[in-house]
Amino acid sequence: MTDSDPQHSASPRTGAEHPHKRPDRAELKRSLSHGQMTMIVMGSALGTGLFLGSGRAIAMAGPAVILAYAIGSALASVIGAATGEMAVRYPVRGGFGAIATRYLGPYAGFLTRVAYWTATVVITGVELVSVATYLNYWWPQLPLWAGIAVFGVAIIILNITSVKSFGTLEFFLSSIKVISVIAFILVGLCLVFFGLPGHAAAGTANLFNDGGFMPHGFGSVWLSLAVVMFSFGGIEMISISAAEAKDPARSVRSSAKAMMIRLATFYVLALFIVVSIIPWRSAGELGEKVETSPFVLVFDQLGITGAAHFVNFVVLIAALSSANANLYAGARLMHSLATDRMAPRALAAVNASGVPSRAVWVSTSGVVIAILLALFSPQEAFLSMIFLIMVCALTVWVLILLAYIVYRRVEGKSSTFRLWGGRVTAGAGIMVLFTVWVALFMVRGSLVPAIVGVGYFLVLTIVYFARVKHTLTVDEDAFTQAQQASAEHTAALDEEAEALKTSAEAGH
Repeated sequence: MTDSDPQHSASPRTGAEHPHKRPDRAELKRSLSHGQMTMIVMGSALGTGLFLGSGRAIAMAGPAVILAYAIGSALASVIGAATGEMAVRYPVRGGFGAIATRYLGPYAGFLTRVAYWTATVVITGVELVSVATYLNYWWPQLPLWAGIAVFGVAIIILNITSVKSFGTLEFFLSSIKVISVIAFILVGLCLVFFGLPGHAAAGTANLFNDGGFMPHGFGSVWLSLAVVMFSFGGIEMISISAAEAKDPARSVRSSAKAMMIRLATFYVLALFIVVSIIPWRSAGELGEKVETSPFVLVFDQLGITGAAHFVNFVVLIAALSSANANLYAGARLMHSLATDRMAPRALAAVNASGVPSRAVWVSTSGVVIAILLALFSPQEAFLSMIFLIMVCALTVWVLILLAYIVYRRVEGKSSTFRLWGGRVTAGAGIMVLFTVWVALFMVRGSLVPAIVGVGYFLVLTIVYFARVKHTLTVDEDAFTQAQQASAEHTAALDEEAEALKTSAEAGH
């Protein structure tokens, strides 16, 4: 591969040139505001992985789960910053999948997009199972499938209507979630250090009781990363939503910074509060279940039932928001796959509102999976699906960082937002991700899902070389159009600022 400018040359390792712009292309609309885009990213990342899945991580690492989430936050920041840097330069349809195609070749791009689409579909289903499970906290006799069906239909309707309505609701849901998490942290810190009327300060003794801060050694912290990293699924959403942002350069840059700071703060402080207030073994007992969130258990054990009900409402909103955001992402990935002939072309169509409705319907297969989980054993299936998702997520994250390394070699420091340390930091991130891969095969209950995941990638490889490779077209127009959209918006803002300046000067 050469270091020539991709804008003026064939894309690296494309496999097939894109000869001309397709006149019949179905375009996504750029209608997401800066605030909506930030909250979509937050909505995807703050979900069941933290509020329900953290119980398993606590059972594995004890109080040292705080360290595990700190390591996970740092790794997620590297992935998010690398994704953000590329998205600022190329806010292209298909996001990091299209970028991987350009810089790593069509095969890597195909694996990245299909793996991420699979993950989002399964996550959508898992989040809906969580929504229905949280409802059982209030109505134990309510069938899981009923809650899944009602809320599944709701998010499908929202994703089918328009991007703006989706963005508005996601902004609302994520805002409730973020504000509530902040409130939980503030109240929790008061409970830990100062106490509240009728409740003495819990202190930090639980961090060192019953085996110490790291009861199972550092190896348990490493193994827990196989579960912890599930909580950070969604950090790459910033690249996908950039294709529908009004001002992609500003939105991606600001959203990436906000995401890294907020997620690191929320995750580490929230887990610190949980394992400080309740004994880690009590929280860890939830690791094998999907019945109660450790965050709800904090107030249940303190006897503050009103707060427990409120927290249960918040984690329900968190799961619903994450399901909504992941269905959005899955539909956009499928639209991108179909546009680039990696999936049936009919799925590239958009409706009058600019929504890839057919891709949305295909991506709702996760709702069907959720209903099947509800009909059988959700306790066992929940963790199995988490590990299956992790196989896909780890593969996607490694490919994103590999694409970033090649991107920086070709493009240099051309983006206005950059990952600190550049290719060296990305390389270190890849090494850490490989250690998590190893941990994934060693955690109890994860071996079968991990093997199934590897088998799935072998099937995808066969499909690619048997079918997709011969019809694949790498779309350079998408990169050109993305840059033009950013340039046009920047020019419009400059003209508006100049007009205001001229008007102000004329007033004087």
